[in-house]
Amino acid sequence: MFTFQSIYLSLSLGMKLSSNPTIIISRTDNIGDVVLTLPLARFLKKKYPNAKILFLGKNYIKPLIDCCENIDKFIDWDHLSSIPEKEAISMLKALEAEVIVHVFPRPEIARMVYKAGIKYRIGTSHRAYNWFYCNKPVGFTRKNSPLHEAQLNFKLVELLKIDFPPSLDELGKSYGLTKLPALDGQWKRLITPGKYNLILHPLSRGSARNWNWKNYNHLIEILPSDKFNIFVTGTEAESALITENILQYHPEVTDLTGKLDFIQLIAFISHADGLVAASTGPLHIAAALGKRAVGLYPSIRPMHPGRWAPLGPKATYLALDKECNDCQKNKYCTCINTITAEQVKRLLN
Repeated sequence: MFTFQSIYLSLSLGMKLSSNPTIIISRTDNIGDVVLTLPLARFLKKKYPNAKILFLGKNYIKPLIDCCENIDKFIDWDHLSSIPEKEAISMLKALEAEVIVHVFPRPEIARMVYKAGIKYRIGTSHRAYNWFYCNKPVGFTRKNSPLHEAQLNFKLVELLKIDFPPSLDELGKSYGLTKLPALDGQWKRLITPGKYNLILHPLSRGSARNWNWKNYNHLIEILPSDKFNIFVTGTEAESALITENILQYHPEVTDLTGKLDFIQLIAFISHADGLVAASTGPLHIAAALGKRAVGLYPSIRPMHPGRWAPLGPKATYLALDKECNDCQKNKYCTCINTITAEQVKRLLN
């Protein structure tokens, strides 16, 4: 007699892959999330040296994927989602993928790859639609896990016999961002040899709690100008706000808001010495590139550093040592603003 548990166990048995499998990693959310998923590609390559690793993501993250030595091809989700589904399914079939790992679950992607006939379709069993479209469900949830986001990604590939969980130290050395773009001369000339070239990225486009303007201004004031060369980055839409709150008080700071496209932002970070930000994509890129990445975090779950800290050989973070949900529904966070500029300065080495 078949029960729900017996069906689940049969679906969750391991998989036998060919000697040169094509594996799709699907993650169609934001830059920081994607950065923390890149180590998955390295571990898959290590386990299956002849594998071809594809990454399905939003178009704007393609420059980041192009930097990764462990990913062989980028699949543009924005394009796939804009064409008739029948055509998109044909494109997915043509990839001849053997496995897809739904790191970031989307029902429309799950449906398409099911119709495309991809042999092994891995997804969390906590999404009801995955019981229709995924034949290798994995029973876990991210919400209350004590593990880091980068470690949680590996829960999905246990069936592929990838050890779980890798250490944070190992993950911080496994991004594979070796194919970096060249930095254009106009931006390269701004880097001052002999000084600490520091990027401040004060806004997070709503993805994280922000350190307040007063703290950023105080940090600029206490960093010696003969030792630090400071830049501010952000989007074009954020430029006016950053000018009003930082740049008008500090003409010595170089304004790069809205001036760098994503390719050049990656290249510029690779030439800098450090970066200070809340939990944002640029923070995780800096960490992945081995820069001194100082993350500023609230104590709120699931935004806390236990889940989202930057990982890298020189990455670190500051957060109030307390369990707190007082600001759960507010944009202003008291806890993150108790972090002082002096504390940040001490970490910039």
